[in-house]
Amino acid sequence: MLLCAVCLNPLQPEKGELICANCSRHYQPVALCPDCGKPLEVMTACGAIDYFCQLGHGLISRRRLVYGYQE
Repeated sequence: MLLCAVCLNPLQPEKGELICANCSRHYQPVALCPDCGKPLEVMTACGAIDYFCQLGHGLISRRRLVYGYQE
């Protein structure tokens, strides 16, 4: 569960964003590499979505993704 960086309340997904119901802050979800914690490059082709770590960890399976957020 992701928590608001300001008030530490749970964030709720809504229309592609994460929103804090308590302080009304909006965050963008970000896919992170499970090995290094850095944001992944999202590649789309022919309807498929792939995640790639540019720091040498290669393609990352959707099952291994870790999610974070940014303002």
